[in-house]
Amino acid sequence: GVMEKLGLGPEVLLRENPRLIYARLTGFGQSGKYAKSAGHDINYLSLSGVLSKLGRKDENPYAPLNLLADFAGGGVLCAMGIVTALYERTKSGKGQIIDASMVEGVAYLSSFLWKSQNLGLWNRPRGENLLDSGAPFYETYKTSDGKYMAVGAIEPQFYKQFVEGLGLDSDKLPNQLSFSDWPEMKKKFASIFAQKTQAEWCSIFDDIDACVTPVLSFDDVASHQHNKQRRSFIKNDQEEISPRPAPILSRTPAVPSFRRDPYIGEHTEEILLECGFTKEEIAKLYFDKVIEISKPKANL
Repeated sequence: GVMEKLGLGPEVLLRENPRLIYARLTGFGQSGKYAKSAGHDINYLSLSGVLSKLGRKDENPYAPLNLLADFAGGGVLCAMGIVTALYERTKSGKGQIIDASMVEGVAYLSSFLWKSQNLGLWNRPRGENLLDSGAPFYETYKTSDGKYMAVGAIEPQFYKQFVEGLGLDSDKLPNQLSFSDWPEMKKKFASIFAQKTQAEWCSIFDDIDACVTPVLSFDDVASHQHNKQRRSFIKNDQEEISPRPAPILSRTPAVPSFRRDPYIGEHTEEILLECGFTKEEIAKLYFDKVIEISKPKANL
């Protein structure tokens, strides 16, 4: 209801321009019991049902930062809604209102979990299934230098390579899908990983198709050979590292800026002048606390 209070609700603006696409991104959506309630990623995740699936055995469910509901279920699916509406407008010539709920967005993003319930992937308690840290071949293991390796050797051919990389004989181990043996196998694999450094394990698994990779820190990610070859990470003029825009388009790839991120309000005056506001009008907006203007301090 914030935009309605400002007199800028979708009905008002769509009367002015019927082709307008008006996206409303909220946690709980534009209707329903919680529509006007406050919340955060963890609340939207919990109401979607997805949070109940996240976590290790005998531990509380945990939210993976605010990536799932805020950024993926909210931001990405809202953007997809805008693109979908833009495409539809090429046929109808009309705009429309997008009601993007983070609860529904993350639930829809997790459709795989719903559709695979009867496949045997999620029929055990949290933390005891194939992809939720239950399986010894889909897990992270600590190395002797306090770093970690990630293992995703699900398919039999990759699992065989993984086991051989550890120096074990798969014929002398329990069946890969023997659930009752999983806890003991995790202990066995953990003890072996703890005997070498991350670099030593990389030297073994980099040349083996076993779905085993290093868990890279933010400090290490840009210097990894694969990421360097693809130029997956960039540095700005302040030597700050960030991901390069993705995905890569063949004809019109994004051209990233190598300048530092702007300060809040740094370009407010510049942009308003471009939009036709006078310096006097801008000064009044600033005085009335409608806008924020912040000039970066010189580094002397």
